[in-house]
Amino acid sequence: MKVNPALSVLGEYSIGRLQEMARSMRAEGRRVFDFSIGDPLEPTAPFITQRIREAVPEVSQYPSTFGLSDLRVAVAGYVKRRFGVEVDPGTQVMPTSGGKESIFSTHLAFVDRNRSDFVAWPTPGYPIYERGAILAGAVPFPVRLSADFVLRATDIPVQVWDQAVMVWICTPHNPAGSITSADELQTLYSTARDSKTLLCSDECYADLYDDQPPSSILQTAGPGSLGCLSFLSLSKRSGMTGYRSGAIVGDAEAISVIKSLRASTGTASPEFIQQGAMAAWSDDAHVDERREIFRQKRSILAKAFDSLGFEIAGSVAGIYLWIQVEDDIAVSERLLEDGILVTPGRGFGPGGEGYIRLALVPTLDECDEAAEAVVACLGR
Repeated sequence: MKVNPALSVLGEYSIGRLQEMARSMRAEGRRVFDFSIGDPLEPTAPFITQRIREAVPEVSQYPSTFGLSDLRVAVAGYVKRRFGVEVDPGTQVMPTSGGKESIFSTHLAFVDRNRSDFVAWPTPGYPIYERGAILAGAVPFPVRLSADFVLRATDIPVQVWDQAVMVWICTPHNPAGSITSADELQTLYSTARDSKTLLCSDECYADLYDDQPPSSILQTAGPGSLGCLSFLSLSKRSGMTGYRSGAIVGDAEAISVIKSLRASTGTASPEFIQQGAMAAWSDDAHVDERREIFRQKRSILAKAFDSLGFEIAGSVAGIYLWIQVEDDIAVSERLLEDGILVTPGRGFGPGGEGYIRLALVPTLDECDEAAEAVVACLGR
């Protein structure tokens, strides 16, 4: 059978493989504290699920690719409240089926494999940037991050900026939980505008932070959001991972191109999910509650690793704890023996070696128990 050779280059999605290991251990009757995948166990806010149930139709019909107009208005309202930026819901907002598919598929709208377009992204980082770029036929350019895990404009060579059709940034960063400052965003944006590169900012964790709220590329760009796109998600913000709902916001011309692509693929959330998303984007109180829960989880686990002398890098936002270790594979295997499943840092690309990532998924009580287990495991 003939297959796309890019699939062989990319190999298996390592995080998914770890999740299969967790399922096998549970099937054997073993207790597992699963910190491998960012799929928190806190229930979705009842007002969201109630809205979805009420919206399920008797007759199933195709949803609109561009999304319900009221949903686009709700997203624009959120952007105004959160970032102080006005966007046109008719031209600058595209509802999506979650963050992952939107990040992956956007490459297909802009990459010309015959033009040898470059796509750059930070590494370690979310693996979907690489997968989307390579499967779209781009020339891949992973940018290895320095010790603070923040991508800066000067990290990308001038000749790559000139040949790049897209550059990805991620703030708060996955996996490290670091934040790109407003000044650094400004330099990235100015450089992208000078080189006519589309700057794509993965901001799926923008509402989950310990101290000051992270800035958005939409604030940097100002009215019209020329040359940039912000990728948003309800997965972590509102506990809607299984409902698959997000949004792309920004440059109207780029949104129009993406709309054309998505019309061809028929990619859209069911309208009853869009109704739930509408409710979620319109409310901030439930997000305040979730933010505090993740802050407490981070504190509990950070204290455990700190007591053992491990250095915690970044980890000031998002839902992850990023910990420096001598050998990420050896430590991960050692923890797994005691029923603590974490992700080796190298699973997020070059530069992740020597780190482990804990997704703050288990409940608060389970994090307390896991913290004791970590100390017992790595302290002996």
